[in-house]
Amino acid sequence: MRHLSSELEAWYRTGATFALATVVSTLRSAPREVGAVMAVSSDGTALGSVSGGCVEGAVYELAREVIETGRAQTASYGVSDEDALMAGLTCGGTLEVFVEPVDTLRYREFPAVLAALRDDGDPVAVATVIASPDSRRIGHHVLSGGVGPLAALADRMLAAGKTGVVHTTDGHETVFVRSHLPRPRLLVFGSNDYASAVAAVGSFTGFRVTVCDARAVFATQDRFPHVDELVVEWPDRYLARTHTDRRTAVCVLTHDPKFDVPVLARALRLPVAYTGAMGSRQAHRDRLDRLRQAGVTPGELTRLHSPIGLDLGARTPQQTAIAILAEIISATQGGTGAHLSHTTGRIRRDGATAS
Repeated sequence: MRHLSSELEAWYRTGATFALATVVSTLRSAPREVGAVMAVSSDGTALGSVSGGCVEGAVYELAREVIETGRAQTASYGVSDEDALMAGLTCGGTLEVFVEPVDTLRYREFPAVLAALRDDGDPVAVATVIASPDSRRIGHHVLSGGVGPLAALADRMLAAGKTGVVHTTDGHETVFVRSHLPRPRLLVFGSNDYASAVAAVGSFTGFRVTVCDARAVFATQDRFPHVDELVVEWPDRYLARTHTDRRTAVCVLTHDPKFDVPVLARALRLPVAYTGAMGSRQAHRDRLDRLRQAGVTPGELTRLHSPIGLDLGARTPQQTAIAILAEIISATQGGTGAHLSHTTGRIRRDGATAS
């Protein structure tokens, strides 16, 4: 929902009702992940996607109905349903979509959600009742950090960084909890053409990108127009003072031991999601020796992805950047890096992460 936040905020400020359709559960090869959204305004404007196109028309019509009636609804689309086949869901999956009306009266918590989507926003989870014996409860929202059983559910999902359907302890209500966290950070150390390409692809794939290099002549805005932050500082010093967490990815692309070794020694001791370093296999062996001399333990060295990236046959900086981001995604999302045509089972993995 982050990519729609500015438009949704503008709609919300007008006071007019719009519909927000959210994928709350999927089965088998559903085309979009849990948490995917489509919004429809009162004038019929549509933003986003819940299915990559195959059931958009049906969800759009349901959204228009929700705006008209003011009542939230849940719809399921699957290949076993004749209506779903007519709607176009022929990919072999099933998805459940919750469509709710949003305005300043029905969704007073929405500004807190929008604030959480900003890079400087505080993390928040919102629990929404999507099924209840009491129809008046459907569409009820509670934020994390509050009191009561729904707030407790939101707190638990936010702590795990997850989004999905849960049930109240008495089993009477079904609740969709969506966690909203700032974009994960991608720290790129180095200012060569590879660093520029990694920064661009990292931004495209949803990271908040920082590029850091000690050499001001190379670390320029003209070279790195896509980054969120450009820092001129010794890499290890910057890493020592900046915030990192378990979603942070670190890419060391400096090709210089006096920069590489100190920042890698620090990164490998931090609880970050990924640490990778560029270089040839000979450079990798030399780097390992230097890291051992710097006191990095064998266990810490096992966390190092080097040489960095997946074997895609990349030749250009742009192709190499794709190989690097592919490895980061695979490492952080539990992928294998294998050809999908050589694997079986679900393409999308269970367990939606926070947006």
